[in-house]
Amino acid sequence: MKFKVFVDGQHGTTGLKIHEMLENRDEIELLTIDEKDKKDINKRKELLNSADLVFLCLPDEASRESVSLIENENVKVIDASTAHRTNKDWVYGIPELTPNQRDKIKNSKRVCVPGCHASGLIVSMKPLVKNKIISKKHKLICHSITGFSGGGSSMISDYENGDFKVIGGQRPYALSLNHKHLPEMKYVLKLKEAPIFTPSVGNFKQGMLVISYLVKKDLKKNLSKDKLLKLYKEYYKDELFIKVIENNEEYLDSGFLNPMKCNNTNSLEISIYDNKTDLVVISRLDNLGKGASGAAIQCMNIMLGLEEKKGLQIAKN
Repeated sequence: MKFKVFVDGQHGTTGLKIHEMLENRDEIELLTIDEKDKKDINKRKELLNSADLVFLCLPDEASRESVSLIENENVKVIDASTAHRTNKDWVYGIPELTPNQRDKIKNSKRVCVPGCHASGLIVSMKPLVKNKIISKKHKLICHSITGFSGGGSSMISDYENGDFKVIGGQRPYALSLNHKHLPEMKYVLKLKEAPIFTPSVGNFKQGMLVISYLVKKDLKKNLSKDKLLKLYKEYYKDELFIKVIENNEEYLDSGFLNPMKCNNTNSLEISIYDNKTDLVVISRLDNLGKGASGAAIQCMNIMLGLEEKKGLQIAKN
C-alpha cells in the first residue's frame, strides 16, 4: 500500500527538504504541483483533498487557507508554520514531550511541527517544569544561534553571495523581544510568562544551539549538575532521537561547542554546564532536521503507522 502525500509549499526550504526525504521511499506516492500552478486554488484544493497526508510548508495565512480547503475528513495534516502551534485542537509535534504525546500524534489528524528554537528550549526545559524544579512562574532566559538556512531563500542568497564584512559572523535579531516562537514556548511549557529569548544567525548554513540560563538559588529544588543529568536521562531514557551528554569530550578537548554536529540528522543533544551558582542547559540540533523537516517526517511516520525512525538519521558520536 502506498500513502499519497502532498507537500503544499514544496518549493520553499522546508518543503524542498521534505520532498527530498520522501522521494525515494517506496511506501510514499508524492503528489506534486508545478510551480506555475502553486497559486491556483482549484488545483491545490484537488491535491489537498486527494492526499492521505498533507504537509503545509507555507506562511501562516496560506496555511490557514489550505486547511479551510480540506473537505475530506480522512486527510491528515502536518503544519510547519506557526499558525496552529497554540491551538488546542492541534497536537504539538514533539513525540518525546510527555509519555502520551506520541499516542496523541498517532491518533490526531491535525499536528503542528514546532519551531526550531522552540524545540530546543522546550525539550531542554520540559523535564524541569514537569518535575517542578522550575515553577510555571519562572522567567526563563534563553539565547539561540542558528544557521542561515532557516531564513529562507533570500537570507541564504545573502550569506552565500554577500560580503562577509557586511554580513559578519553572528547577527542577533528579534531584539524587540517578540520572536514568533515565544507563544508556543509559553503555551507548551504552560508558563505564566513567555521567556526572554534572543536568537541570532551565524555565518554557517545549518545547525543550531539553544542555550538556557538558570540561577541555582531560583530553582525550587537545588539540584547538582549530576542529579540534573540523571533526571534528564531518566526522562528521555527510551528516546532514540534525544541524547543526554554527561561528559562532553568535545567541549573538554577544545573549550567550544560546534552547532553543526547534529546536521543532517533528527537528533537533539542536551548538555549541562555549571559553576557554584549558575547552570547552562544547551540543546544542539539541526534547524532543518529535528527543528523542521526531520520533525515533520517523524510525525508523519507516527501518524501513518510506519516505523518512527524510517528515513531519519541519528547523530554519531
